[in-house]
Amino acid sequence: MTEAPFMPKATAVWLVENTTLSFKQIANFCNLHELEVKGIADGDVAKGIKAYNPILAGQLTREEIDLSSKDEGRPLILTKKTQEVVVSKERKKAKYTPLSKRKDRPDSVLWMVKNFSQLSDGQIAKLVGSTKATVALIRNRSYWNLSNLTAKDPVILGLCSQLQFEKAVGKADRRVKRLKKLKEKELRMQEKKEEVKEEVKEEVQKEDEEKAEVVNENN
Repeated sequence: MTEAPFMPKATAVWLVENTTLSFKQIANFCNLHELEVKGIADGDVAKGIKAYNPILAGQLTREEIDLSSKDEGRPLILTKKTQEVVVSKERKKAKYTPLSKRKDRPDSVLWMVKNFSQLSDGQIAKLVGSTKATVALIRNRSYWNLSNLTAKDPVILGLCSQLQFEKAVGKADRRVKRLKKLKEKELRMQEKKEEVKEEVKEEVQKEDEEKAEVVNENN
């Protein structure tokens, strides 16, 4: 088994939310099972665990992540030299570390949820490179770091292009219109059923009254 980074599960949370690395690559780097990493992405595992940035901790470099992101067969290599030094400093300075880089994707998710709620969780996740589970948590306001998020346009941050964003919004708008028409159709059908039901009820009542009249006449 390879040497694991400091706070492996929290590191895995960060890698899932902020990179395009495969579950296998993340699992191998953090000494976790691949299914456990998938569970993190789906929101079933590591609930409440705060993401731990391995770049700020000196355990990975952005270049290292980029290289492995482009090649799924390439494992991540742990930076060992600065690991012990960074760990002691991280405990003292963690809350003062700038988080702007780490927060880009969640911030963009919050912006889209607020301004374009018609976008599905899957669409938002695809646009910013996040996960459906993370989008759902932010939409439901149960994301662990929600109070520290700042809504930001993903196009301005460079997470997606204006064309990609406009296509996604257009698709979402069309879906909303289809659902609206479907609901209206269902409502009309329900109203029609109620009308037919009422007519049948009146017919039965009328027949009963006629039968009663015939009985009275015979008596």
